[in-house]
Amino acid sequence: QKMTVQDVPAAFPTVDVPDHAHYTIGVVILIVGITGTLGNFLVIYAFCRSRSLQTPANTFIINLAISDFLMSITQSPVFFTNSLHKRWIFGEKG
Repeated sequence: QKMTVQDVPAAFPTVDVPDHAHYTIGVVILIVGITGTLGNFLVIYAFCRSRSLQTPANTFIINLAISDFLMSITQSPVFFTNSLHKRWIFGEKG
């Protein structure tokens, strides 16, 4: 027989968190996500437009900006939505 998470109740303990904490974290993540998206987009834009910035040393900076931009775009909306719903929205399979 296959064992699931429900068979071991202490595997993932839960804590009751007040509603305002979920909403506060959601707003903070939204602000961080918007700031990260806009800031990193501006870094990428400036790098692409300015020939003097396209140096081998700045390649590392632009790689960091691209990865941070992708993290902001993909993870902030999910975390924000989960905070508003006060639960994981993708179910057990997700």
